[in-house]
Amino acid sequence: MIENTTAGTQKNNPLHGVTLQQIVTDLEAEYGWEELGRRINIRCFQSDPSIKSSLKFLRKTPWAREKVEQLWLLLQKGKTVWASTKA
Repeated sequence: MIENTTAGTQKNNPLHGVTLQQIVTDLEAEYGWEELGRRINIRCFQSDPSIKSSLKFLRKTPWAREKVEQLWLLLQKGKTVWASTKA
């Protein structure tokens, strides 16, 4: 019998089930392209930015994708902290 270890390891992954498109969309909505380009110094956020061009670049560039994912996680953590202090 073969165990499915993927399901067990993914339950603690905060990125599990979140698409890269959703991450970029959330970040753009929160910060706007100009601020996003300041926070993460990559051209796809600074020169004629769009969701489509950003996704194309981030899917090919692991180091940039990691920076975007980390910023999104910080944003989510901030929202969680703010929500818990408000309650």
